[in-house]
Amino acid sequence: MTARQILIVEDEPTIANILMDYLAKAGYQPRHIENGAVALDSIRDQEPALVLLDLMLPGMDGLEVCREVRKFSNVPIIMVTARVEEADRLIGLDSGADDYICKPFSPREVMARVGAVLRRIQPGEVQASNSLIEVDEESQRISMAGKRLDLTPTEYRLLRLLVTRPGRIYSRAQILDLAYPDSEDVSDRIVDSHIKNIRKKLNAILPNAEVLHSVYGIGYRFEI
Repeated sequence: MTARQILIVEDEPTIANILMDYLAKAGYQPRHIENGAVALDSIRDQEPALVLLDLMLPGMDGLEVCREVRKFSNVPIIMVTARVEEADRLIGLDSGADDYICKPFSPREVMARVGAVLRRIQPGEVQASNSLIEVDEESQRISMAGKRLDLTPTEYRLLRLLVTRPGRIYSRAQILDLAYPDSEDVSDRIVDSHIKNIRKKLNAILPNAEVLHSVYGIGYRFEI
């Protein structure tokens, strides 16, 4: 990974130039590629700190680029798209994106999103602990404020998934795929039920700690 380097994958020159200017002024090292297939090769050869990825691209569309990148890298990806429907946002998140921004957008909003994602995600590393919550993968236990949570195996897998990527939004479909690997017929409403149970156990230790956040129409994220 190249520190502070942001790769802009965008085929509209005006938008790309605006993002390049704002990123440079913010102290980043922006690069611009307008072709999806070329961008994929570039990420393989020289992984950036973050990718701003448009959906509609020549060579390979943004969703396919994202899916292919996720086969070999956890580099943060922010989708930039003119598609504003909920289903389109879910598809982007399910393909492995960490966040999304809808066009038209404010460049300042993009800078804020870039900064937020970089603060909460270290590409290629698993963030499994902080001052409030700790994950012990050997014993498959999670502790909060130094006290062990009494979790079922499924609750452990679900909470671990969210904790190790703080701030990232996971759709219910993603949670089902990643936290319920052996359950083909599980309903996504089961996820809601487990989240409810986990919240009760977290609140039993710290009543005022709201760390599992619902994202309306999409899914859940862990953030302190």
